[in-house]
Amino acid sequence: MTTVGVRELKNRLSHYLDLAKRGEPITVTARGREVAVILPAGRTIEETEEKEWLMKLVREGRATWNGGKPLGASRRVQVRGKPLSEMVIEDRGDPLP
Repeated sequence: MTTVGVRELKNRLSHYLDLAKRGEPITVTARGREVAVILPAGRTIEETEEKEWLMKLVREGRATWNGGKPLGASRRVQVRGKPLSEMVIEDRGDPLP
């Protein structure tokens, strides 16, 4: 996340808007205190924080990402016991059909 003071933001507004368009959230400060966050259009702060966390893992080498959509696990997880649907029905006390 980029942090910028109000004066710097005013002087280079186009530059910081370009950063936001590319997905970079901008934290605006006034006298050293955070006063606003500029986010890319259509994104929430939660989505932005989640992406920041994931990109930190990539930078640290703890995760990899090629920029595409996640494919999921290559093999299914094996679970022992009853299917979850049966356990929910039993918990409700509903008779099985």
